Amino acid sequence: MAGEPQADCLFCKIVAGDVPATVVRETATTVAFRDINPQAPTHVLVIPRAHYADAASLAAAEPQIAADILREAAEVAALDKVDATGFRVVFNTGSGAGQTVFHAHAHVLGGRGLQWPPG
Repeated sequence: MAGEPQADCLFCKIVAGDVPATVVRETATTVAFRDINPQAPTHVLVIPRAHYADAASLAAAEPQIAADILREAAEVAALDKVDATGFRVVFNTGSGAGQTVFHAHAHVLGGRGLQWPPG
């Protein structure tokens, strides 16, 4: 069921503390942790504690939590001191867009030049 932890979800296991992660921030609704395969000097994932398969389903069901993720992305950027130089927030929705873990999450990327268009 949407919103409920899923036994086979890696990010639900991180939220539960069953899988270790380098957590940088936590709130009542979100957890932010360093990506294990960073694509930039700052590469942090911000996830909702509640399980939704992707950003679109999260935004439809829990728009306030979707907003919490964006607010936390800015906090992560400030924490890593990339807020002044620029950072990117990316939501990959669906396998065709590169989503590999089907638990909504935002990538916060910064600390190097980020090309446009992304590839």
